[in-house]
Amino acid sequence: MTGAPDLSATPPGLARRFAAFLYEGVLLFGVVFFAGLLYAILTRQEHALQGRTGMSVVIFLVLGLYFVGFWTRTGQTLAMKTWHLRVVDAAGRPLGVVRAIVRYLLSWLWFLPALLSVRLIGLHSGGAIIGSLIAGVLAYLVIARLHPQRQFLHDALCGARVITQLPQRS
Repeated sequence: MTGAPDLSATPPGLARRFAAFLYEGVLLFGVVFFAGLLYAILTRQEHALQGRTGMSVVIFLVLGLYFVGFWTRTGQTLAMKTWHLRVVDAAGRPLGVVRAIVRYLLSWLWFLPALLSVRLIGLHSGGAIIGSLIAGVLAYLVIARLHPQRQFLHDALCGARVITQLPQRS
């Protein structure tokens, strides 16, 4: 990377950031699959519902290590690199460990309100859960649209921002 990023530049569009979000989900399928498989082997899990809480904690931690590791080293996960996005702090530097952890925890705001509402209402069908998650993600996108710099809520709260990071020409 040459020089500091232009933090006054127009932030990347919501559509591009959402596309990176969806692509990240595809990539994370493999990460979650292998973390779950390793957990099942190490704990000798014989039934899918056995050890659900432990597996959830392990997957939460593995995802945290994935995101915090990439954000603190280069500011880009694999999906962000593909879509030419980079997360930086207010000075344009990669996130420090504490800020990256806070960003990871706050990024669950994409899903937690929808999941909590499903739980509080007592809905159990897959369609209701998926519908609630889709509505929650769309609401989160609307909130970003209302922000003056089009930032997602978790970035605004933790002092980070996503910028365009075009590949270097050789």
